[in-house]
Amino acid sequence: MKDIQNQPDYRNIPIDKVGIKNLRYPIRVLDRQNGFQHTVASINMYVDLPHKNKGTHMSRFVEILHHLASPEISLKGIGDVLEQMKRHLNAASAHIEVTFPYFIAKKAPVSGSVGLLDYTCRFIGSSDPEGYVDLVSEVIVPISSVCPCSREISDVGAHNQRGEVRLSTRFKKFIWIEDMIALVESCSSCEVYSVLKRVDEKHVTECGYNNPKFVEDVVRDVAQKLKADSNITWFAVSAENFESIHNHSAYAYITDGTLPR
Repeated sequence: MKDIQNQPDYRNIPIDKVGIKNLRYPIRVLDRQNGFQHTVASINMYVDLPHKNKGTHMSRFVEILHHLASPEISLKGIGDVLEQMKRHLNAASAHIEVTFPYFIAKKAPVSGSVGLLDYTCRFIGSSDPEGYVDLVSEVIVPISSVCPCSREISDVGAHNQRGEVRLSTRFKKFIWIEDMIALVESCSSCEVYSVLKRVDEKHVTECGYNNPKFVEDVVRDVAQKLKADSNITWFAVSAENFESIHNHSAYAYITDGTLPR
């Protein structure tokens, strides 16, 4: 059969990224407590396309995933996937983004009631024409925050809201997803839980009130801890509060460290 993708293209324009997006695929990721955790990822896979080629072979992206020795996805294993993409698609560079929900069983702070809380996680990898592989791990962590200004000026109470912290890191040695999440939660006014009894609700309300944080405070506290960790070579952290008294969000962002070559 005629292979249209391999036909020449005469517009003389290379494409930086071409491939597939939002492929839902079952994967297995490392879980510090249970060894592994099964989840479903949304995967984006791209390669570059030279100016002379009309198209790439889209089906090969899915075939590469299907022929993995196991469905396990890790930052270390992503490097192998990237090289397979370059080889099977005759590409100079390759890129992959794997986004998935990660579940942690959390105990309520007083009653000890257990519930699963989901965190959005992402592994991002790229391999350049020289074979250099860049890897980034990202977590999105729900938090609660109490406004320091509101608490200071109000006779009774203070406005509080749920927020979201996005933390991306590059590092020298492996770092657990759980550790990234715990670091972020420790910098919030109070953690978020899936199950709270009345005694727990009292605790988290008072905990947040006694630990007010602006979004500026949250990102600075996270950055301070990351700067003190010699394993972290680069990070980007943002905090967004879904304001309870405004029809807009509050936002802050910090990035620091050595970017890949």
